[in-house]
Amino acid sequence: MKESPVVMLLDDDPGVLRSLSLALSLAGYQIEAYATAEDLLRGLDPSRPGCLVLDLRMPGMDGLEVQQALSDRGCSLPVIFMSAFGDIPTTVRALKAGAIDFLEKPFSTESLIARIEEAIETDRRQRAQKVLRQTIIERAGHLTGREMEVMQLVTAGLSNKDIARQLEISPRTVEKYRARVMEKMHADSIADLCQMVAASSGLGN
Repeated sequence: MKESPVVMLLDDDPGVLRSLSLALSLAGYQIEAYATAEDLLRGLDPSRPGCLVLDLRMPGMDGLEVQQALSDRGCSLPVIFMSAFGDIPTTVRALKAGAIDFLEKPFSTESLIARIEEAIETDRRQRAQKVLRQTIIERAGHLTGREMEVMQLVTAGLSNKDIARQLEISPRTVEKYRARVMEKMHADSIADLCQMVAASSGLGN
């Protein structure tokens, strides 16, 4: 079974934390609530799907510092900020650092849920892309050095004759390498192969 997404809440106000936890639980979300940044950083498991809803202004580490600490750990969970003291420069900083959105308190449960749904979908896409990239890299690991060369040249748009000339082999040999590349990469077409190379940030480059 796929692991259910978790909404991780961080707010130093116990009343806000309780009310948000209750509202989101009633809406069907799995919740983890934290009163301090330190507790969240200790309890967070980045491998679990979901998102983070962070208060901006707190004693000790503020929300932006938590966001930076998560980034330093390689955690890519989407972040939604909330604050009663939002200002444009802070909002811009948060969004530039990768936050999904910035909600000013008080906000409706509906508006928060809409942002959470967006964040969870973003996380789902990121995780799917990561799995796809790893699968492509593993397939490419079975290519020989010459097959990798042929794949790079094919996806760069070169014809069999151009590849043959560049590698100093016959066009028929290029066709054989190309067929093996398509088979090993599980590619249905050259367009499919180009998408794989693009999705893996350029294999072998």
